[in-house]
Amino acid sequence: MTSTTYDTEIELADRAILVSLVTPALKRSGMNPEHSMNELAQLAETAGVEVLSTVTQNKESIDSRWFIGKGKVEEIKAVADELNATTVIFDQELSGAQVRNLEEALDLKIIDRTQLILDIFAQRAKTREGIIQVELAQLSYLLPRLSGHRKNLSRLGGGIGTRGPGESKLEMDRRHIRDRISDLKSELSEVVRHRHLHRERRRKAGVFQAALVGYTNAGKSTLLRELTAADVYVEDQLFATLDPTTRILELPSGKEIVLTDTVGFIQNLPHDLVAAFRATLEEVCEADLVLHVVDSASSVRDEQMAVVAKILEELGAADKPQLTVFNKNDLVPAENAKDQGSAYDASQNMIRISAFSKDDLDALRQLIQDRLTGDTRTFVLPADRGDLIALTYRIGEVIQQEIDEDQMHLTVELNKQDFEKHGYQLQAYMQV
Repeated sequence: MTSTTYDTEIELADRAILVSLVTPALKRSGMNPEHSMNELAQLAETAGVEVLSTVTQNKESIDSRWFIGKGKVEEIKAVADELNATTVIFDQELSGAQVRNLEEALDLKIIDRTQLILDIFAQRAKTREGIIQVELAQLSYLLPRLSGHRKNLSRLGGGIGTRGPGESKLEMDRRHIRDRISDLKSELSEVVRHRHLHRERRRKAGVFQAALVGYTNAGKSTLLRELTAADVYVEDQLFATLDPTTRILELPSGKEIVLTDTVGFIQNLPHDLVAAFRATLEEVCEADLVLHVVDSASSVRDEQMAVVAKILEELGAADKPQLTVFNKNDLVPAENAKDQGSAYDASQNMIRISAFSKDDLDALRQLIQDRLTGDTRTFVLPADRGDLIALTYRIGEVIQQEIDEDQMHLTVELNKQDFEKHGYQLQAYMQV
């Protein structure tokens, strides 16, 4: 089976003008246009693009031909000529026809937000699974836009918008691309099967799993590294890591659980990308505890939290037991810190930490242990009921054991999830 080779080097650096169209519908959606534009600039820089200028237009509705107004197209043409720009990046998703029309009018490479994010993912993907997922998302994006992107994606010189499927894919007709998508989905289904087997093995062994989720650059990978001494790539940039990483985390009691770092979320995360990465993101749905990592120092913290909550709902993981970890507490301005409340609020299921504070990390480990374990209970079991004794060891940690003639007294620190699932057989033997 053939696979795609990704060119991750930019031969000629893209010099871009960023464009955003602000409509009443966009404002009603609750999206902050200014923040979205700043984020687009960060995404462009992450992709290795030099940002020359930004252009914003307020308009009642989207122009079906140009997306923006015809007059604004002429304005961008003048700015591009003056600054010697090579690329125009739009903050919203464009149709194939709009791309074609804009390219003809501007004679520049036209990229939208979705394609930019896909390009960054193509750079970041290192494992076979990650590469398959990115290629699937790129081809799913490209398929309905073949006519619009043909000139765009055939430009020489590399750069954003040309990685992934590559120039040879442009010569494929829709049938070939659909065949390739079908092959990639088959490969991903095998990934899903293997993940399911691993999860079943962990579940039977009584291993608990926590998943780190959060907005991109919230500090998830840093937290994983500091909690587990994991050798993971950490950098202050969007989507610094892409492939999920799983490590063993030891809790204060000595019990070990599995901690998984997942890909960061972002507003307007491409649907094709969410679909392609569903096999990876399923780790969140299977977790016993979801740690929602938040950048406390971000000026748009609440908006970022809302984006994560929305994506978790789309994944079907909104009802999972959740703990909010407000990270980067050391970067919160002093005048704001006093208004943020205590470091730990049990009623709100939240904790404020710095990933670089040992005391904070110890407190987080203890809190994870408290969330995964329940009350300490004593069970009085018939000594000849080996099945019940074995079950008791599975639903928690036995911290004391005494034998009194034909009875066994077991004091157990319960695990909430396991006790709720399997502990019904022991209810009659629980000491009140």
